[in-house]
Amino acid sequence: MLHRILASAFALLISGAAFGQAPQSSPTISYTRDIQPIFTEKCVACHACNDAACQLNLGSAEGAERGASKVPVYQGERSQAVPTTRLFYDARDEAGWRKQGFYSVLDKQGSQAALMARMLELGHKTPLTPNAKLPEEIVLGLNRNNMCPLPHEFDAYAGAHPKEGMPLAVTGLTDQQYQTLQRWLAAGAPVEKTPIQPSAAEAKQIADWEELLNRPGSTEALVGRWLYEHLFLAHIYFVGGEQGHFFQWVRSRTPSGQPVDLIATRRPNDPPGTDFYYRLIPVQGVIVHKTHITYPMGPQKLKRVKQLFYSGDWHASALPGYGPRHRSNPFETFEAIPAVARYQFMLDNAEYFVRTFIRGPVCRGQIATDVIRDNFWALFQEPAHDLYITDAQYRGEATPLLAMPGQIDDVGSVLSLWHAYRDKRNEYEALRREAYAEQPAPSWSTLWAGNDNALLSIFRHFDSASVTKGLIGDVPLTMWLFDYPLFERTYYQLAVNFDVFGNVSHQLQTRLYFDLIRNGAEINFLRLMPAGKRGEILGDWYQNSGKVKMWMDYEDIDTSTPSALKLDKHDPKRDFGLKLLQRTGSLNAAPDPINRCQGAYCSRPGLSAEFRDAEQSLSRLVSRPAAGLKVIGQLPEASMLRIEGQGGQRQVYSLLRNRAHSNVAFLLGEAYRYQPGLDTLTLYPGVLSSYPNFIFNIPTADVPEFVEDMEAARDDTDKFERIVMRWGVRRSHPEFWRYFHDLNSYIKETQPVEAGVLDMNRYENL
Repeated sequence: MLHRILASAFALLISGAAFGQAPQSSPTISYTRDIQPIFTEKCVACHACNDAACQLNLGSAEGAERGASKVPVYQGERSQAVPTTRLFYDARDEAGWRKQGFYSVLDKQGSQAALMARMLELGHKTPLTPNAKLPEEIVLGLNRNNMCPLPHEFDAYAGAHPKEGMPLAVTGLTDQQYQTLQRWLAAGAPVEKTPIQPSAAEAKQIADWEELLNRPGSTEALVGRWLYEHLFLAHIYFVGGEQGHFFQWVRSRTPSGQPVDLIATRRPNDPPGTDFYYRLIPVQGVIVHKTHITYPMGPQKLKRVKQLFYSGDWHASALPGYGPRHRSNPFETFEAIPAVARYQFMLDNAEYFVRTFIRGPVCRGQIATDVIRDNFWALFQEPAHDLYITDAQYRGEATPLLAMPGQIDDVGSVLSLWHAYRDKRNEYEALRREAYAEQPAPSWSTLWAGNDNALLSIFRHFDSASVTKGLIGDVPLTMWLFDYPLFERTYYQLAVNFDVFGNVSHQLQTRLYFDLIRNGAEINFLRLMPAGKRGEILGDWYQNSGKVKMWMDYEDIDTSTPSALKLDKHDPKRDFGLKLLQRTGSLNAAPDPINRCQGAYCSRPGLSAEFRDAEQSLSRLVSRPAAGLKVIGQLPEASMLRIEGQGGQRQVYSLLRNRAHSNVAFLLGEAYRYQPGLDTLTLYPGVLSSYPNFIFNIPTADVPEFVEDMEAARDDTDKFERIVMRWGVRRSHPEFWRYFHDLNSYIKETQPVEAGVLDMNRYENL
């Protein structure tokens, strides 16, 4: 950065000398005050996190200085793993990023303006037609091949892509924003860095937590390691802390009280290479929703951790290593820690842990999500009914069978490794089936009901997924039941051990095992169903090619041991779902009168009349198969409905398309298993996706007509086009950014701690 400051100062001096006068004064541009807000409003929605185009992350001064790279993070077919390039982790300054192949977008190139200046100029001189569809030649979405031109390649890029300046394919900068950025770039793009500092109250809690995780002794060190590996993805906020302050756990060469000297390993359970300390550091840069997986900490949580892990009479005689064997089997690595403590800690904040592997990097891209249904409910087994917790002999037999693949990434060994771990997993499922057959029949007490994390809803949005507390929507086709071995394996396989920078072998092994995880969760749930109906229900989940997969890769289910649940003999699964809703009461964080309308009233209590009537009308769209509501086929995965009241108030809803499939047992070939006539819609208040695909802005008075037009549109593209033209907010809409960021404003109002800039890489060109 210093060379840019010196260059800009020298330019001002010689320009003043050349004209025999002092340089004209102009307001000094501040990066923090003037530039970052523009980036946050117009750029971060595409340029943040691992999937930022060209790895250009504009959520902070450090990201802007780092620049761009031609190497994509998400490249599932690569034969060799690539070096990690995590902002704030893998290089300490601009020079460090240049060594890793990043190139500047801020520096001038001789007499030429900076690359960013030229990209912005290209975008500013080719504005979009207001609220019109984009030209077909502009490719959007995850399939876009980002060109990432170097400065000397820009002219060729601009000639080949004259309509693809920045911001790309969206209503661009205002004239004032454009001029501010160009002045800043012309002046050498100086930045000042203003890192977040903890408040006094936060610093006190940080000291308490760091003291706990860094206590001396083998027992304390083992607990500290387990906690770190389970919280490394968390955006931690403190009770009594500052709004907008979040923190994350890292390993440091320096102890508490000294500046953090971060140890950047590929995975959190890789060898640190030196003595280290667990430290909490502020999350820097703009908070983006897709990586914002929050976790609360405070005195009560600290007390809870001490109660779970330090109150029992147990000791670790030695510390395990960090090799592939210990990474692949955390049950063996941490077997000294009481299993009940580990499981209960995860249950206390189950939503956080499910988010790490549903919203985390493994669920970016269609291949990652092809093996889960579009919507399902997740439940958890009560620890007192989990044999891994209660039966030491069973735990000893099961532990060696719970190892997971992905530590060896030899491409030529993928199939042999897959078969070995598949067989080991199936051996475990056989052990589990036989052991549970000797136990009392499962009942409602089998399900954990400790707090509102006990009931979760998961939605797949084709190439991403989301999770939220409560039972949302109609009773789904499938449900998952996690016990401790499945919950921990899912977390380690998809969060701790998953390497987004890994090669095709690692990623393929991870995702193949994800298929076994889903199957295991379904098998666990089937045990609650009547024995004679389990095969029929399983067959409905695995139709057509799914039956081949069942024969090839899955262990047989128990079809003889009874369940103690009294369920309707004709449709026990639906009856279970309805009874679950009745029994959970206040534990269910998501009462849902819109999707589960009973009687004449299909709206939430407490709304004003105009919004109550709007919800009543919108409820006509939900829980109807596409065969009877054909417009579903024209909708994207996650549409946002912004319903605007007469007085300026508004409510926001997620309109989610639930795709139906004959089975989800394969990574590829979804189109062959897709059953479009069975698609349905779920409508729920709030923003349930980090990746909105489209926004409809509808005045309350128009809602009945919107619903009628949707019903009448069927598969007529012209009729749907008229709906989009009247109520849709296209990328080219003059007020696109106001509506887009209002979604985050709504999150701030309703769930302040969860707010973050949403991602628009998947916003469709309807």
